Amino acid sequence: MTPPFCDVALPLPLRTTFTYAVPEMLRGLVQPGSRVLVPFRKKAMVGVVVKLAESAPHGTKIREITRVLDFVPALTPKLIELAHWIAGYYLAPVGEVFRAMLPPVTELKSQHQVILTDAGREAAESLSGGELSHGLTSGEAPFLAKLKERKATLPLGPAAKLGVDASALQRLQRRGLIEIREIVQGRSRRTQRVIAWKGGTTTEKLVEKENEEENNTETPLGAAQGKQSALRKRREERVRELLETERGPLPLPQLLKLAQVTRAVVERMLRDGLLESWEEPIDPAEDPFDAGYSPPAHELNAEQESAIKAIRARFELGEFGVQLLHGVTGSGKTEVYLRAVQEMLARGKTAIVLVPEIALTLWIGRQCRSWFGARFEGVAVLHSALSDVERAREWWRVRNGEARVVVGTRSAVFAPLENVGLIIVDEEQENSFKQEETPRYHGRDVAIVRAKMEKALALLGSATPSMETYHHAGNGKYELLTLASRVEHRSLARVEIVDLREDFQQAHQTSPISAVLHAGIQECLANGTQALVLINRRGYSWSVLCRSCGASVQCMNCSISMTHHKHRNRLECHYCGSIQQIPKQCPKCQSKYVYFFGEGSEHLEERLRREFPGARIARLDRDTARTKRQYQETLGAFAGGALDILVGTQMLAKGHDFQRVTLVGVVSADSSLSLPDFRAAERTFQLLTQVAGRAGRGELQGRALIQTFYPEHYAIQVAIKQDYRAFFERESHFRRMMAYPPFTSLANVIVRDTSLEKAIRWSRQLSDYFSPHDGEGVRILGPATAPLARLKKEHRFQFLLKSPKRSALTKLLSGALAYCDAKEIPQTAVLVDMDPLSLL
Repeated sequence: MTPPFCDVALPLPLRTTFTYAVPEMLRGLVQPGSRVLVPFRKKAMVGVVVKLAESAPHGTKIREITRVLDFVPALTPKLIELAHWIAGYYLAPVGEVFRAMLPPVTELKSQHQVILTDAGREAAESLSGGELSHGLTSGEAPFLAKLKERKATLPLGPAAKLGVDASALQRLQRRGLIEIREIVQGRSRRTQRVIAWKGGTTTEKLVEKENEEENNTETPLGAAQGKQSALRKRREERVRELLETERGPLPLPQLLKLAQVTRAVVERMLRDGLLESWEEPIDPAEDPFDAGYSPPAHELNAEQESAIKAIRARFELGEFGVQLLHGVTGSGKTEVYLRAVQEMLARGKTAIVLVPEIALTLWIGRQCRSWFGARFEGVAVLHSALSDVERAREWWRVRNGEARVVVGTRSAVFAPLENVGLIIVDEEQENSFKQEETPRYHGRDVAIVRAKMEKALALLGSATPSMETYHHAGNGKYELLTLASRVEHRSLARVEIVDLREDFQQAHQTSPISAVLHAGIQECLANGTQALVLINRRGYSWSVLCRSCGASVQCMNCSISMTHHKHRNRLECHYCGSIQQIPKQCPKCQSKYVYFFGEGSEHLEERLRREFPGARIARLDRDTARTKRQYQETLGAFAGGALDILVGTQMLAKGHDFQRVTLVGVVSADSSLSLPDFRAAERTFQLLTQVAGRAGRGELQGRALIQTFYPEHYAIQVAIKQDYRAFFERESHFRRMMAYPPFTSLANVIVRDTSLEKAIRWSRQLSDYFSPHDGEGVRILGPATAPLARLKKEHRFQFLLKSPKRSALTKLLSGALAYCDAKEIPQTAVLVDMDPLSLL
């Protein structure tokens, strides 16, 4: 018999679960991993059942579960186990971990309602004599009377519709006359009309109609009618062929498009009994770019064959392992991935492929659907550019076993596949695999832990592995597989440095496009090839400066300059999203000499259009591509040769295979070197090497131009040679000497609050806890003002913790969080980031 209680994790910043009673009628449905609707304070929330319990805590009022959302538990037992590992390792509330794992709740919709309390009902009844009581105003009294007439409930809406404003509602709520509650209801699914051929005797009716029409064609009028009926007959015959022979039942819009008929034709055939129709839930449209696509067939070279042999040998063992596929750009890593997935599917298991950017999910997903869609029950794609309905649909396709391959970004590591045999992490070094909000997990590391739980293989791939991953491969923790040369004996792109100091001395002006880059693009246009130009900043200008006093226009919520977006004619903060109008004078000294400083991708696109007026140019960044279709259209146009120059940010730097790109230009290649971050050199090297790898991937020789003011830096010098090993050895010396990863475990602790006084006080209290532990296996730096001292209206102070043993960090930080609870420091005020990728 199902136990009468269960522990539920809710998506709250609280490191605890809540016990609820399971009603008798729901006891057969509630299981660990099920999503349930429960009351919490004055609203309803969706939580996850963690475990069933025979008894409840004493002295606590236990409320009942309202509804079970899933007939099959949304999360598998292994995913529940994984969630608890993430909560423990990253010190995150387990309810927020489950929130990150689960698909959007599309089955429910919420509405705020105004509820009349017992006290409010008494007040409304006392109004019957026409006198005001309970301190009610002339506007509030009619509202209570109206609420009483409407069975004590009204949906919360605009003041004009309710008859009272927000302040009146707050007064009534404070007096206990009304309550405002969130009511959660089931959402009706959108449907579409599906048309089918009815068959049977209806075919005979069609023949009878044709015979009657043929007998009425002897007169001129009859002849005209005969032509019209012949046309109608052809249309109806086309509909019949589609529905009966070629395609089967079709949604009405698709039928009209394929048959090239009007709605009136279909309606007439329905009236005549030739067709039948019904309503079905709407499924998102398939990817139109998949139509007719088939991946080119490649024969594996000796290095690829050797890698596949090593992967196959690991499959044969049937146990957990991690392999690093270190291959130069253009060496055919994707082909190895696809062959590995193919072998795993043939063994009856499933696979997950993680990529760092949404744009890459479209490309890899397209190849996987072509390879595996028909043969192995389909491929699911999961990423944030999908609508909530699409994401939920894809997620449940996976959970119901309708897809055995999942391609996606970071969160796809939580795909509810069972019997997982292979998890691939492409471009494993990318920062986008690290989540920058709670839970602050790293997709690559979670993939490795999940592979361990599933006794599967984790295959990491990169041309520029992270320092940590290559270190593990070097000490034997991971198996190293190497692809040292490009496929079909193609040579690596020739990389050249453009010293912007010399360019300025010659041109006597600053420009994002140097003379060498301009000549290179001109040569591409003359030869009919393509150019890729990258700048790792969005917007038109980095900041707005006053030439008189030197002040910059800062975000009101963050200690960061606002970015100018010319097309939108406004300033934006890329951290909190706030917007300001472009100032006509300096906000500090009222000078009219306001200057736009620095170039972004929007500025670069405008400059290229001006310098190359005949070229076909497009831009791809987070401002121009906010949906899946926009990504597809721009990348499809460039890959198909409809564009000459593509301008973009770092989302174009990895993974893409453009055959006709012969020139890649990198603007402001050294911009990240000035950041206060120990990973700055690593990121610069990775970006430049990856960018250079986009050139010369076809039969034509490639060339990469790197524009920099700091050509002597070792990260840039080694990137020219594309020598990863040399960079790793140089950077390792610095990391070991300064006690940074991979030789030390790291944790970043931020204390934050909108009140500066509270943030300082809590930082001092936390420092009192840390101080006795400093030097006892853990080095503690701080507290100090964070590099971003203010973010989203919150003041921020930082501790940096280092230890050769990660377990020592976890133990100390767990104690610190318990100490904060004892000192009544809010849990949301202390942010813990294990293995941080950014220290800003």
